[in-house]
Amino acid sequence: MNASSQPSSILVVKLSSLGDLFHALPAVRNLKRALGAEIDWVTQREYVDLVSCFDDVRRVIPFDRRGRSRKPWTFLKALREDRYDMVIDMQGLLKSGLITRLVRSKRRIGPSFQRECAWLFYHAVAGKRDKERHAVEENFDVVHFLGLEPLPPEFPVTFPAVELEGRGPRVAVIPSSRWVTKDWTPAGFAAAARRLRDERGARIYLMGGPGDAARCADIARMMGNGAINLAGKTSLVEMGSYLVAMDLLIANDSGPVHMAAAVNTPSLVLFGPTCPERTGPYGDEHRIVQSKPLDCRPCFMRDCPPGHHRCMADISADQVTSVALEMLRRT
Repeated sequence: MNASSQPSSILVVKLSSLGDLFHALPAVRNLKRALGAEIDWVTQREYVDLVSCFDDVRRVIPFDRRGRSRKPWTFLKALREDRYDMVIDMQGLLKSGLITRLVRSKRRIGPSFQRECAWLFYHAVAGKRDKERHAVEENFDVVHFLGLEPLPPEFPVTFPAVELEGRGPRVAVIPSSRWVTKDWTPAGFAAAARRLRDERGARIYLMGGPGDAARCADIARMMGNGAINLAGKTSLVEMGSYLVAMDLLIANDSGPVHMAAAVNTPSLVLFGPTCPERTGPYGDEHRIVQSKPLDCRPCFMRDCPPGHHRCMADISADQVTSVALEMLRRT
């Protein structure tokens, strides 16, 4: 791509989900660095404040999913307020493809992992579909497609600083995910957190959304004392601020894991029905814990077909604690 053809403005369409937003960040940083273009971003309304913390993003355009906005034309007006040299769909769904088509742009590019006939709305699809790699690398297809030199992955995000009291290692525990099949047992989390508290003097921060408050309260009760329950008490941006201040995160395969990885917080992640090679935390400082091999793992199912949930239930608290203690020694 020669200098005269380099775009001065790019609109990124990445609507969700929490982890996927962070998976796209290194590719967007590469575009920003290589092309020097202004970057705007379309995302679902619940992620607007979060995307506003991404260092390379000039303007965030909120999208109301499921058509909940009473004034849909306000979204269209915001979408067409500027004329872009390029719009890049990094979601690859019918709705994101349609949004891409509505943008005033000279060039519309979709991802290799597009589906739902989203390709109908693009001028080009970036590369061939290949799901046997990490989602971060998948998003780099557009970088290769544009003939740019790939840069080492960076996650440019800045969260407001938070001051925490007390001494000892700070360990965040996020015990819930969007799939019940990905969730380890509350008793397991409580036993591991209790040992970290007793053996290392760790301060345990239980975190999650409003729907996770009861689960976190159960874990705090089983621990006896010493847990700080923040579930349902923080926004996504505030959760990011807390994760920056942590020495370790222990969690299931879930969106906050990728937020922690982006801010260089070592993460211990429990995997069952999903694949860590594709959606594990990106980077060498993180660790994956799994049960012994099972014929049915990974199944990528929201319900356990055999009904035994062994891929998660067979993970022991001793197994998790051993890895967590090793990670804390390194940090």
